Amino acid sequence: MTPGNEHGQNSREKKPEGSITSLLSLLDGVETIELDHFTLEVKDLELFIPTGNGQFHPLDQKKRELRKRPSALIPEIFSPYHEPCPGRISEVVLGATRKEGGSRAGSLTIGGSDAPPFTFSGKPLRHPPVLALDVFDMEVPLPRALKENVRDVMGDPAEWARINVEKFGADMVTVHLMSTDPLIRNSSPAEAARTVENVLQAVDVPLIIGGCGDPHKDAEVFTKVAEAASGERLLLNSVTLDMADAKTLEKVAGAAKEHNHAILGFTGLEINKAKELNRRLYEYLPRESIVMDLTTVALGYGLEYSFSIHERARHAALMGDIELQHPTISASTNAWAAREAWMQMEAKYGSKDMRGPIWETLNALTLLLAGVDLFMMMHPAAIRTMRDIAADLMKPGKAETGSVARWAEAKI
Repeated sequence: MTPGNEHGQNSREKKPEGSITSLLSLLDGVETIELDHFTLEVKDLELFIPTGNGQFHPLDQKKRELRKRPSALIPEIFSPYHEPCPGRISEVVLGATRKEGGSRAGSLTIGGSDAPPFTFSGKPLRHPPVLALDVFDMEVPLPRALKENVRDVMGDPAEWARINVEKFGADMVTVHLMSTDPLIRNSSPAEAARTVENVLQAVDVPLIIGGCGDPHKDAEVFTKVAEAASGERLLLNSVTLDMADAKTLEKVAGAAKEHNHAILGFTGLEINKAKELNRRLYEYLPRESIVMDLTTVALGYGLEYSFSIHERARHAALMGDIELQHPTISASTNAWAAREAWMQMEAKYGSKDMRGPIWETLNALTLLLAGVDLFMMMHPAAIRTMRDIAADLMKPGKAETGSVARWAEAKI
């Protein structure tokens, strides 16, 4: 090999390093490269993909500055806002004083909201939720946790109502006229009216009057009770679409209007049916005499469906749907339909005497957050807990800190 060739060979061995450096410098800042008739043969190929937002150069990879991890949150101020709603829930007055034509010590107002519940600090609930305790006009099978509080008065609905008000602090009493069921005792409308009169004399709070569920018998009972308790502003529970033929509906709604009572329209988890029933009631009653029951399903058996229906109905009402602008009620006592609320279970699930009241409280609290105005309940501990929670939610001011704020980590 000639010296020239040897020199040339050495030159060829040294050029690649300088060529790569020159090539990289030429490519600095270039985003796209197009190569024609290019072939590359490699054995091992390593690709480095940088992370982060900063610019980098392959030759300066080890020298680039890494972003420092933040050591504290960026301070920011939250300013609560209020987005006005075009709709408003109608107000319904329950119970009437002597000056108003009844005999109650006072009346209760439900509804009136013009904002979603507990959403805007400047828009609290117009009226606090009303809590009613149940009474039956006959002895019915109850879980032990419920029966032990009223065992001595279960055969006397008037005395049962008195205990509910004076001992357990109920705002209202619900009288369930179960004995009128044709398949049970088939008590007459006149007997039902006497029961209601006895309860009216025993307590001075507003009453909810529940039927037996048979649409034709309930129509007869409600008509008679409305007349016997004229002026008391009862809530007749309930009118359904099964009762909505012109003759039956006119009979019940006409009696309610004539004797100054309100009507509860019951439909099952379907907003369109609630709207349909309300449209029919508008033919006989003012809007201020209609309350909606959209159905309460027990925790563990579909409570999330009830929450969704109630929340959708309330939001639609606030957005301007006048057929849904009515206060709502929840039969939170349906919680006891869940076997887990009262049956004996493994020790890890806790005492059944405590599990039941907690189950009922969670049912009521869930629908309180959906905007429900009136709750029918049964266990004294559940009604006390609901009252305390509702009062705390309605308090203006800053949220509490400390152990209370870490409720998600609490162990029961």
